[in-house]
Amino acid sequence: MGDAAIAVMEEEGEQEHIFRSRFPPVAVPDAVTVPEFVLAGAEAYADKIALVEAAPGGRSYTYGEVARDVARFARALRSVGIRKGHVVVVALPNLAVYPVVSLGVMAAGAVFSGVNPRSLAAEIRKQVEDSEARLVVANEVAYDKVKDVGVPVIGIGEQGLMAGAISWDELLAAADRTGPPVVPLEPVQQSDLCALPYSSGTTGVSKGVMLSHRNLVSNLCSSMFAVGTELLGQVVTLGLMPFFHIYGITGICCATLRHKGTVVVMDRFDLRTFLGALVAHRVMFAPVVPPVMLAMVKNPIADEFDLSGLALKSVMTAAAPLAPDLLAAFQRKFPGVQVEEAYGLTEHSCITLTHAGDDPEKGHIAKKNSVGFILPNLEVKFVDPDTGRSLAKNTPGELCVRSQCVMQGYYRKKEETERTIDANGWLHTGDIGYIDDDGDVFIVDRIKELIKYKGFQVAPAELEAILLSHPSVEDAAVFGLPDEEAGEIPVSCVVRRSGAAESEADIMAYVAARVASYKKLRMLHLVDAIPKSVSGKILRRQLRDEFINMIKPAAA
Repeated sequence: MGDAAIAVMEEEGEQEHIFRSRFPPVAVPDAVTVPEFVLAGAEAYADKIALVEAAPGGRSYTYGEVARDVARFARALRSVGIRKGHVVVVALPNLAVYPVVSLGVMAAGAVFSGVNPRSLAAEIRKQVEDSEARLVVANEVAYDKVKDVGVPVIGIGEQGLMAGAISWDELLAAADRTGPPVVPLEPVQQSDLCALPYSSGTTGVSKGVMLSHRNLVSNLCSSMFAVGTELLGQVVTLGLMPFFHIYGITGICCATLRHKGTVVVMDRFDLRTFLGALVAHRVMFAPVVPPVMLAMVKNPIADEFDLSGLALKSVMTAAAPLAPDLLAAFQRKFPGVQVEEAYGLTEHSCITLTHAGDDPEKGHIAKKNSVGFILPNLEVKFVDPDTGRSLAKNTPGELCVRSQCVMQGYYRKKEETERTIDANGWLHTGDIGYIDDDGDVFIVDRIKELIKYKGFQVAPAELEAILLSHPSVEDAAVFGLPDEEAGEIPVSCVVRRSGAAESEADIMAYVAARVASYKKLRMLHLVDAIPKSVSGKILRRQLRDEFINMIKPAAA
């Protein structure tokens, strides 16, 4: 197996250990936007299905229709006042039209910002306001939540349920009738922003991540380095991961469309629909979260299907750690399916480390309990979180990455940006890991305290702020507990004010009424005090360990 390429540099008198991919660099085209890169060559596949909804009777798009409607929507956006650099918030579930909308926004020179359509109205409004969005695109799922945010709304779907919305169909038809826009599209540069996804980063407060066309094109080139021309037009990918997430729109939609494959779109997970889609659509590649793999292995519904003839070649999980026993059980049940783990973050445009591209013939096989190897064009180092000193192989430290995929910064948050990207361009991920002698990377801990519930990010700081707004709560701490099905669940310890009568259930209900369902507290325990460091930082690890020890006897 090839060793990791290591550059040892002299910097301020100290050695700096920088690790690079064991694979050669890949070319990144200049002067090309994300839509141009993704849809290049689409005319040769004009009649091939690009996007199809898994539900019976679901919408589908050919490559010809995708290219046509991306261009139509880009023109139409001019007619409703959208100009270069304006943000468009997309509040849609996973639908076949979703990539058409997002690529159309980018093609117009505007900035796509996806939001979970099932978030509360207040959460969506916060993103619309923080991003200074000029327009929202929604369907019936989110329309009532966005109709009063103060900007125009384009409605996709049943117009009778979205009174006051601009009709998607009518808007595109009007664009066809008027021809070229009166106000011509401004030239879009690769350095221009094209996406503003929101991430909790390493601090737990949701922030807009500024990504340019160059960022996303670079990440696609690096992450797809091993996809050969023989796979052009061949791959069928499951589109289950949320498209408002950077991996859903980039790692699934853009990557598959770039290679003229087919994305089988699923709005939400249902095991029967999921397994039916794998069988009926001959899905080859399925990015999933560990709870989906658990259902495939343990749920008796899976026995209703003949899975012996699956076309599935590989599954990838990146949203949460994969337990070794789950991996073993999955491989026993699906011995012909390769399990790839990966690591990425919004601030780095998507995938950073991966098993994809393993080549058994050349001896390039990442270890199963690692998150894979460094992608081409990337530099990685591991630093001591206290001193900032870079560390040698096999020494755990904070993982830092430097490449053309690193975000431009957090939107209107200069200090947060400077804390995350240092003066030398290194993105500090907040994750603790190390690289071994073979160039495989292992993530062993998190500095950041995000909870990963079924692949969704839950920020303790957000839930703590809500708890502290309750008149009977004096202090609170939120942390994650391991859970076989969800990966982690959000739990809390709360100090109740003297004389307050609310129960644990009352306080949990208070939080549940103010957040999306995946952010709800699953357990709450009343305590006398919240342990903190001398600087006032909540000692979440200590609380977590104490909580686990407390519930063990009850579970026994």
